[in-house]
Amino acid sequence: MTEFIAHIGTDESGKGDFFGPLVIAGVLADEKSAQYFRELGIKDSKKLSDKKMLMLAAEIKKTAPHSIIAISNSKYNELYSNIKNLNKLLAWGHARAIENILEHNHCEYALSDKFGDEKLIQSALMKNGRSIRLEQMCKAESDIAVAAASVLARATFVEKMQAMEATYGLKFQKGCSGLVKNVAAEFIAKYGKDRLKEVCKAHFKTYNEV
Repeated sequence: MTEFIAHIGTDESGKGDFFGPLVIAGVLADEKSAQYFRELGIKDSKKLSDKKMLMLAAEIKKTAPHSIIAISNSKYNELYSNIKNLNKLLAWGHARAIENILEHNHCEYALSDKFGDEKLIQSALMKNGRSIRLEQMCKAESDIAVAAASVLARATFVEKMQAMEATYGLKFQKGCSGLVKNVAAEFIAKYGKDRLKEVCKAHFKTYNEV
């Protein structure tokens, strides 16, 4: 059996959703916490119900060093208009999550799900003098630390969506389907089109379509 190397896993949620924030999470897993996460049944958040995910997220937060970067829609649209590149914005978020964990914990290796050139995260880290061996992998959720990060990111996304629903009195759909456009039209009717940017990612083509 190969020895488990303690490492940080990072993943994001909300990237493909028109409504709601972009959330990036990082989790530092060592041998003990990795074993516990497996026993809990932690896996890629796409395979879990919202209810199960919120329960698992609470366990992860109690067990392991972690960092969650939640970028609200207003902030996201502001950052995107400056950076004009989603992968660079993601890299900044992944780097921030790693940095936050490294502030209080020593770790020499980080793994993230592949979304673009890994040099992007590396250069975002290097700006702050952080040197850590960083890898990106397709389907990285098969790694337990990345799976834990995916659960934290998605659970936070779900919580933020619920808070938005309470604030605006609308049921926001996930993803980018026709149902999403219906909710956008409802939002515009209720609050006016100028406020749509408070709840959505304005560079999606859905924005112009509604």
